[in-house]
Amino acid sequence: MDNIVDSLSSAYQDFVAASAGVLEAKELSGGQKTAATDAALENFKLCWELFRVACDQAEEFVESVKQRIGSECLIDEATGSVAGKPGQAANPGLSPISAVRLEQMSKAVRWLVIELQHGSGTAGASSHAHPSAPFDARFSEDAAQ
Repeated sequence: MDNIVDSLSSAYQDFVAASAGVLEAKELSGGQKTAATDAALENFKLCWELFRVACDQAEEFVESVKQRIGSECLIDEATGSVAGKPGQAANPGLSPISAVRLEQMSKAVRWLVIELQHGSGTAGASSHAHPSAPFDARFSEDAAQ
């Protein structure tokens, strides 16, 4: 995470410096287009692109951490491995499921989302089965569907 923060900070500083470079070059040229202003603008464009890449990488990292934390919380909740917080009533109506089973269901949902995003729209009637089939006939809940 420190590398991502450092990369983002460095790219931002370079972008700000490039912005200042464009302003200085314009001022020195009296607002005229010169080789120096063109070079400053090219450097600005490069720094802008590098800053955008650094922002995208930071955003991807944050999203992956959010998904990981969400998955861990979901698994903890589903498997019952998190003790109830003080003052919070336990939910005796739900029986915990295994982490393996939860992971299978999670993969199934992810594949359905991917299929829908790629425009198949008919995920259930897909003519091809994914090699890591998410459901296992050994589980009675799946056999009934």
